[in-house]
Amino acid sequence: MHTLRTIIVDDEPLSLDLLRAVLNEISDVEIIAECCNGKEAVEAATRLQPELLFLDIQMPGMNGFDYVLKPLDKERIARSIDRAVDRLKSDVDKSFKSPLIGAIEEISERASKEERTEQAESNIPDGMKRKLLVRDSGVVKVIPFDDIDWVDAAGDYMCVHAGGETHVIRSTLRDLMTKLDDNLFVRIHRSTIVNVERVVSVTPLQKGGSLLHLNQGESLKVSRNYRDSIRKFFN
Repeated sequence: MHTLRTIIVDDEPLSLDLLRAVLNEISDVEIIAECCNGKEAVEAATRLQPELLFLDIQMPGMNGFDYVLKPLDKERIARSIDRAVDRLKSDVDKSFKSPLIGAIEEISERASKEERTEQAESNIPDGMKRKLLVRDSGVVKVIPFDDIDWVDAAGDYMCVHAGGETHVIRSTLRDLMTKLDDNLFVRIHRSTIVNVERVVSVTPLQKGGSLLHLNQGESLKVSRNYRDSIRKFFN
């Protein structure tokens, strides 16, 4: 079996250095490119056609997915490479497109769509930039940002709660937070943001977190990691 042509991707230089050091000790691997974000990885993968990718989960510009949990461990990396070798051996006589290349092309296509969307959004009138457009069964609903009560997210999808309704949209909290007024919206959990004007009371919890009680009856938990972010609003 020839060596696996491999691209490694991580936005943290120390993690990249560690991964490179571990892979350099494995004879089945040849590192053909190093990238520090998802867009670079897609371009390099499309151009170089690697057989193996090591990607970080969260990176600027575009997310990836990890096969090996951090902190990196040489044995786990070696096992993941063995699985990749076995998979390649089983696919070597097949004529269809490899899952890796198919995934790269899918990510590249999605990135192109996102860039087109960003370009289209840049042409939106200023008055509409403070509104969220929600497409539902062919109907586009316009939700002013100030009408949002709270938002919870899972991966690339968000549930936007506004005016007693819940709207599911494809986006990330990070992207939405760049558009919202940080004097009005605050992150209280890795997957939750809230409009502070909807909060009517705060209940401390024994282990350091707290509960925010909203005017519509919902209660949202503030995790300990984000408790400092709400202090300026509720001292």
